[in-house]
Amino acid sequence: MGNNGLSGTEKKVAFSLASVFGLRMMGLFMIMPVFALYGQHLEGFSPLWVGIAIGAYGLTQAVLQIPMGILSDKYGRKPIILIGLVLFAIGSLIAANADSIYGVVFGRAVQGMGAIAAAVLALAADLTRDEQRTKVMAIIGMCIGGSFALSLLVGPIVAQHVGLSGLFFLTAILAVTGMLIVQFLVPNPISHAPKGDTLATPARLKRMLTDPQLFRLDAGIFILHLVLTAVFVALPLDLVDAGLVKEKHWMLYFPAFVGAFFLMVPLIIIGVKRKNTKAMFQIALVIMIVALLAMAAFSNNLWVLSFAVVLFFTGFNYLEASLPSLIAKFCPVGEKGSAMGVYSTSQFLGAFCGGMLGGGAFQLVGAVGVFIVAVILMSIWLFLTLGMQNPVLLKSYTLEAEVKDKAQARDMAAQLSQLMGVVEAIVVLDEKVAYLKVDEHFDLREARAVLGSAQ
Repeated sequence: MGNNGLSGTEKKVAFSLASVFGLRMMGLFMIMPVFALYGQHLEGFSPLWVGIAIGAYGLTQAVLQIPMGILSDKYGRKPIILIGLVLFAIGSLIAANADSIYGVVFGRAVQGMGAIAAAVLALAADLTRDEQRTKVMAIIGMCIGGSFALSLLVGPIVAQHVGLSGLFFLTAILAVTGMLIVQFLVPNPISHAPKGDTLATPARLKRMLTDPQLFRLDAGIFILHLVLTAVFVALPLDLVDAGLVKEKHWMLYFPAFVGAFFLMVPLIIIGVKRKNTKAMFQIALVIMIVALLAMAAFSNNLWVLSFAVVLFFTGFNYLEASLPSLIAKFCPVGEKGSAMGVYSTSQFLGAFCGGMLGGGAFQLVGAVGVFIVAVILMSIWLFLTLGMQNPVLLKSYTLEAEVKDKAQARDMAAQLSQLMGVVEAIVVLDEKVAYLKVDEHFDLREARAVLGSAQ
């Protein structure tokens, strides 16, 4: 087997960890399309509390995302992932047994405490070779998108038959299934992948926050998930008012999401071919703004709402798929873990703020008000993209380095920087690795000769 394809172990790692991630995300997302409709029997029910319940997981996720990743480095990936899934199951059971909306909010917050994203991605990196790592991460990313689509189908169908508490019991079962996969199907790592690739380093976080290109992307994912969560506070109620009974919402959401996936593909292909990701990015934002304006202007017309949902997901899918890869392209060499840590935290904070803002706006000014607020936020993001650069298509390498002291590390980094095709190079003595960003003229053998690594 050459270096071109995934090994048997890497395939097992990719699909087992993708399914763990997917099951957990399904558990978080299934509530979104149904809570405003099926939670009306709960004591204390109001649009504001609906929003808080949908977004509550985001606050605890945001706070614990980076600490859980760091703990996984200290105590092992698998124990931290299992603890996270246990917390997720406990949160699901609290929400399932709640008879007030406040109990559901508490359960959702406990669900969010199982912040395992960083640990799962770090484990995936530990168990894969550098040249195959991007493929494995892409499989996990696709599975997250798939789980979101599936949750729009499964959530309304399950809620129709077993109600809201049944839905939360199902999420507890999904968490236990995830635990069994981690315990029995995911291989045990022998070594840790280099920290810079996988985990956030607190000392570097400030740098990530002040980098203008990364800040645009972090602000973007914050707004994207804020708008998504806010829209799902208002949209289900709007669809009912427009004549679509709640039992049939899945018949709109699922085809709309799948159709939007196919509409998104040309945006990706054109962006890559013309090397103009920025323009496609802005087109996706405009598509979402048009969709939200249509939702606001034609809130009683089911056909227009249905078309707007397809447009909304087309823009959403493109942005959700392209943001993580842009983070990887713009972040300083060897600091992907820290960049992704800030990105994930921004994403979950957005979900929490979206729930609060969506619920509050709905209570004050109704569904149309929620959509108008979303339009304003997306327009701010569109304005922010004006200063965005088109990323240069570079590859990243993480290579072992036979390095004994600081002087040798500096010397190696200087030699690597002189090689044809090397754009950026650092050698980290503590980790005994070199991080490289390179273009198509790079020769891997030359770099390995400098580093003395015979991989």
